[in-house]
Amino acid sequence: MSTMDTQPPHLLTVDEIVTFPGVPADHRFSYGPDPAQFGDLYLPPSRGPHPVVLLLHGGCWRWRGQYGLTPLGQLAAAFRQEGLAVWNMEYRCLGNGGGWPTTFRDVARGADFLRTLAPQCALDLSRLVTVGHSAGGHLALWLAGRHHLPDTSPLHVAGGVRVHGVVSLAGIPDLIAGVQRNICRGACHEVVGGLPEAVPQRYQHASPHALLPFGVPQWHLVGTQDQLVPAAYLTQYIEVATHHDEVRLEILPDAGHFELIVPTTAVWPAVRHAVLALVKRAQGDTTGSRHV
Repeated sequence: MSTMDTQPPHLLTVDEIVTFPGVPADHRFSYGPDPAQFGDLYLPPSRGPHPVVLLLHGGCWRWRGQYGLTPLGQLAAAFRQEGLAVWNMEYRCLGNGGGWPTTFRDVARGADFLRTLAPQCALDLSRLVTVGHSAGGHLALWLAGRHHLPDTSPLHVAGGVRVHGVVSLAGIPDLIAGVQRNICRGACHEVVGGLPEAVPQRYQHASPHALLPFGVPQWHLVGTQDQLVPAAYLTQYIEVATHHDEVRLEILPDAGHFELIVPTTAVWPAVRHAVLALVKRAQGDTTGSRHV
């Protein structure tokens, strides 16, 4: 066997990701008065109505000026080529006015803003699928489960737009287990504003695990070489979630944390397939929910 055959695969780093060129969106809209309350909308050339992907970036819920929406621009453009409208959404993070409850309220408000955009941009919200990476995966899952929030919750919004499927790319579905595993180096408790024993009710409102069942399909993808969100952490959640919802987990060989958001990598076909499959499922779903 040659030396090249025994070398581990090169894994993309965050330093590489932030150097990737952005892909301009068709429109930028503000969904609130704060400078971070905006999103980029990518629209396919067809007349519509278009299925919609709500895209949420990661970054451990922490503000990084160089991260933001740009690293997901290529992903948004790739979905646009598949005939999907993409709402690549910014929100306030830790260090930028975010945290509890602001980050969650921003994500809810930005998602519900799609109702405003739908008539003028020919969006079909009956085929709305959330797609999130890392901490964005947590928020994509949370959006699918937020209809279970009690009306006394600081995160509750009456009549929020409904999600019809979730694709979580190395997401963080269980905040308490995330605290225990120190995923995102403390950010799992920082975004909630305290450790589980100090603010237990906040975890009931903020952790997707606590909001099961969502009533819609979940598709989780993670790389075998992901050191930031290990596959074993996700497997622990999947064992619980499969008792409540239709859930699929794909563990992708030779992939780290960032390969999943780059449409030129070897794992892109798996990501593409997951998103298109859930959009298609939503198209055939007349009940508004799906269980196994």
